[in-house]
Amino acid sequence: MPRLLRPLTRTVTYTRWLHLLCAAVLAFVCGAIYPGLSSPSLQDWALIYVVPLPLLVLAGMLPGARRAEGLQARLMLFSGGHARVASGGAESGVSVAPSASWQDRGRTAVWLVLRLLLGLSVALLTGQLMAVVLELVGVAAGQPVGTVSPLPLPGQGWWCALLIPVVLLTLLYVVEGSGRLMARAALLLLGPSAAERLAALEERTEQLLERNRIARELHDSIGHALTVAVVQAGAARAAGDPAFTDRALGAIEETGRAALEDLERVLVVLREAEQPVSARPTLRDADRLLDSARASGTKVDVAVSGPLETVPGPVSREGYRILQEALTNVLRHCGTVPVRVALTVTDGQLSLDVRNDLPTKAATGTGGTGSGLRGMRERAALLGGRARTGPVADEWQVHVDLPMA
Repeated sequence: MPRLLRPLTRTVTYTRWLHLLCAAVLAFVCGAIYPGLSSPSLQDWALIYVVPLPLLVLAGMLPGARRAEGLQARLMLFSGGHARVASGGAESGVSVAPSASWQDRGRTAVWLVLRLLLGLSVALLTGQLMAVVLELVGVAAGQPVGTVSPLPLPGQGWWCALLIPVVLLTLLYVVEGSGRLMARAALLLLGPSAAERLAALEERTEQLLERNRIARELHDSIGHALTVAVVQAGAARAAGDPAFTDRALGAIEETGRAALEDLERVLVVLREAEQPVSARPTLRDADRLLDSARASGTKVDVAVSGPLETVPGPVSREGYRILQEALTNVLRHCGTVPVRVALTVTDGQLSLDVRNDLPTKAATGTGGTGSGLRGMRERAALLGGRARTGPVADEWQVHVDLPMA
């Protein structure tokens, strides 16, 4: 029994009822003009149903009608915070965008017609059954049978009061079923069109790509800073040399400051703040990466061929992050082994090659999640390039080719 009564205790049941009753207003207004509401016959009631339909079809052709009906449907046919989501947290699935095509206009017109027909029927049934309730109250109190409702009464006597809950429950269940029908119709007729679903999918894809980009930025920047700090601190403690300790602390400070700048840049983007975002580092700023690696005790040889200043900004920024991750992996997995870096700009292409010796006990590619190497390949792929990582003879190689056009 509680399960049967549960729909009658939900607020959305009564907002749906109100939504249906509001739809009948136009029919009664038109009916008051023609054919009139004074003792209407069955033929007159048929006209009351039919006369408003051309007006509704014309209204459905207006682009804003779909938006207005979508907002009403979200507000009154679905439950949830601010009526934006359905029960359970799922999207209500009702669009609030204006009609963008004739198909949207046609669906809106069908929705308006359906809402009027069902709403008028529920309004008439509500009026008749409420009239029956009033008559049952009267006859139960000993008053003569009235003629408020054309529906027949079973008799006269106090026992008629027992029929009042039956009539009310019948009305409420009809309203609850009609409300469910309108909610399903709203999903079908006012739901997003194919173009809107495609646009939403593209927006979702853009959001996921942006999240992945931010994750790569944090992984490369913060991971590099922490790796350098750990290596520098360990080397300073092992060396026991005050001069080396000073250099190590300086490198940790510089690397940490750069990581804080990267973190602040990402937070500004996430907060959508109006303050200007600081420029992301490019290959022109690669010296600080190389200096921090050298300060850790790593010997880094660099060979630059071609003008780095001609490399476009997006390519140069991604190249910087790839170089940063490559040096971080060397320090993390191989320690202070010699590293050879080659930057080549030629024929509209930037080539980045990082090689380091593999100690016999080096856990190449292990001890981590592999997200760094995956991030390199993703960065290269987004620019139309390619990245190769892996052992070559007794060396570990990271080779990336990025087109500049």
